[in-house]
Amino acid sequence: MLVPVELGGDGATVSDAVDVCYMLGMACGSSAMIFAMHQIQVVILLRHAMNSAWHQQLLRRLCDEQLLFASSTTENQMGGAVRSSACAVEREGSRMSLVKNATVMSYGAEADGVLVTARRAPDAQPSDQVLVALMKGDYELEKIKEWDTMGMRGTCSTGFTLRGCADAGQVLPESYERIHPQSMVPIAHLTWSGVWCGIAAGAVAHARRFVRKGAAQANGGQAAPGASHLTRAVMSLRALRGTIAAAVASYEKAALNSDRLEAIDFQAGMNLLKVNSSEQAIETVLSALQACGLSGYRNDGEFSVARNLRDVLSSSIMINNERILASTASSLLLFEVPALVRD
Repeated sequence: MLVPVELGGDGATVSDAVDVCYMLGMACGSSAMIFAMHQIQVVILLRHAMNSAWHQQLLRRLCDEQLLFASSTTENQMGGAVRSSACAVEREGSRMSLVKNATVMSYGAEADGVLVTARRAPDAQPSDQVLVALMKGDYELEKIKEWDTMGMRGTCSTGFTLRGCADAGQVLPESYERIHPQSMVPIAHLTWSGVWCGIAAGAVAHARRFVRKGAAQANGGQAAPGASHLTRAVMSLRALRGTIAAAVASYEKAALNSDRLEAIDFQAGMNLLKVNSSEQAIETVLSALQACGLSGYRNDGEFSVARNLRDVLSSSIMINNERILASTASSLLLFEVPALVRD
């Protein structure tokens, strides 16, 4: 949907993609997250590889063949730090190869292709990274970890050893040092926030139906069971939607200027969006659970929010919030507390 019409896509905006993440999240968090992670890879190709004939043709294939892209950025050796790579691109003539121990690769076995981070060369520093687009025939996957989790089970985020060999032209022309702040971080945090907000909205919808049923059965004007908790859930959801809408508007304005995308205040805002939206989504689902009471706690029944809660709890540990807060703290020391609400 994000690919321009001239390449066979729908020419949709990032705002449109976030809306779809929200709508899918209301029904199924895993489906929504798969959609979101695919869109991140598409934006990266659009923003950082449009001058490459090979990658431009890949975008045409994406539309014609409805390809699904996965991402491989984490490694066992690097402890989940996405801005460092242990694996490296090894070039031999016009060909390249790499081996990556990817501890988590969502829907990796099902994807048609994967964008992989790696060091530029065997003698490069861990932070000197490139991104490589590999198609299914370019790599083999050996499972090293299962995906047996509390929630988000449908993403099938299994761990693999990935062994790839492809044309050297499949390395994206722009360095990951620029791809990460300009596209990976903002698009990930915007689309993920849309997913978590959708999961929360699905729980609020269950709570609303439960309270309405209770109100219809109540006698003598009594308040319906769970009404106050529903009020909290609705307030929290509205605040979360407003936060995400403001962040999307901020991104769409910044996207016109690459330097703005890398500005410290913009990066801090995108990082804090992830923290705030994940925590507020959890709070919203918990309020919906309280509104539904035992009916929400049960796994069966029309008012169950059990899956919503299990799925949304992944949000604060999917790139741990504490790590993000610690890395953002130093940059925030540069900013004064605003004097006005509209600053």
